[in-house]
Amino acid sequence: MHYRIATVISSALMAIAPTIALAQPLPVATAQPVPPPNYDESRVPKYVLPELLAMKNGQRVVDAVAWRDKRRPEIVRLFEQYVYGKAPDMPADMSFKVKSTADALEGTAVRKEVTIRFTKDGTGPKIDLIIYLPKATKRPVPLFVGLNFGGNQTIHADPGITPSDIATMKPPVPSKALAGPFAQDRGSSSQQWPVEKILARGYGLATAWYGDIEPDNRDGMRLGVRQLYLNRGQAKPADDEWGAIAAWAWGLSRMMDYLQTDREIDAKHVALIGHSRLGKTAVWAGARDERFAMVISNNSGCGGASLARRRYGETVTRITTALPYWFCENYRTYANRIDALPVDQHMLLALVAPRPLYVASAEGDRWSDPHGEFLSALGASPAYRLLGTDGLPATEMPEVEHPVQGTISYHIRHGKHDVTDYDWQQYLDAADRHFKRK
Repeated sequence: MHYRIATVISSALMAIAPTIALAQPLPVATAQPVPPPNYDESRVPKYVLPELLAMKNGQRVVDAVAWRDKRRPEIVRLFEQYVYGKAPDMPADMSFKVKSTADALEGTAVRKEVTIRFTKDGTGPKIDLIIYLPKATKRPVPLFVGLNFGGNQTIHADPGITPSDIATMKPPVPSKALAGPFAQDRGSSSQQWPVEKILARGYGLATAWYGDIEPDNRDGMRLGVRQLYLNRGQAKPADDEWGAIAAWAWGLSRMMDYLQTDREIDAKHVALIGHSRLGKTAVWAGARDERFAMVISNNSGCGGASLARRRYGETVTRITTALPYWFCENYRTYANRIDALPVDQHMLLALVAPRPLYVASAEGDRWSDPHGEFLSALGASPAYRLLGTDGLPATEMPEVEHPVQGTISYHIRHGKHDVTDYDWQQYLDAADRHFKRK
């Protein structure tokens, strides 16, 4: 999650052009100056991580039953209360409509477009889901699923993709930037979504624009799903209720609700992937919703995979000042006293256990603290071992582009904050291994 230095780009433009707006930290407007980011490992302060396998009352967690019945629910509640906020269950009036099904990509794929609505009268926010399934693969098909930054039409140049709805963006995106309903953006993020490569390996792909769930700006809640759950007279969620990341994660679970109804999709083998802020979202969604069979964090950094107590690169102080709406209000109170927070991100990653977890970093992405992401994955391993798996099969950070792969996998690659072909190659190989596919 990186930003331009010179000016604060509108949240709308950030949403449609993340690769433009992810280069440098965002300037922070605050009464008290935020210290510049630390990129010196020798200046990382001494810290003690919260104990993963001990209850708040000090009781040790010694077996899988105690983890499942006591410690895991306790950690979920702590993250809900202090970091992401509590989110509602599946809406009673949710509905799905398959808008179109057609052959695509020169006959190699089937393209489906599905609308997910949350209210009985069909008004308010909705999710427009696009799905590609390989035509030659036996049904049901295992799947990768994730949210995209720029609209469904950006993932591929396929002219049959219905552009995502720009009408909810506030402030409005200048027409000069878009020249129509995302027309010039068609296929602009195809490198991050290598559809043909995924299909050729026998997997499907499902994605939706995160702005459908809630626009990514301070006023986005008024047009997003969170406004559906405000009580009469309530202007904003309570201090321990969901921020935007939890709302986007909630949307991923609603997408999973649909996937379970589609007989062409193997809903027991769905790998959840997210990059940057949507990597934070994917890990939180995968932690809460155990229907996702595999969880992939790509450069998710602070508030995602990296340890907050390291205070390296982006910090809780900076992220909660620049982007407070991403989290519940309680998180801001720990900005300058992070050692008092009863959780850290190794505990978040442990909530994925015993399902496969992949954490990936980039050498040039110091803002996301690659070493902190590795240490967080390492810190989650005791829960994996308690549940009978190997966790992360390394104790020292590996060399660049020398992946370590177990039930927890990790790699750091050359390059900057992005999703690359190298990343996808590792994720597809890991899915093959864990889903026992040849």
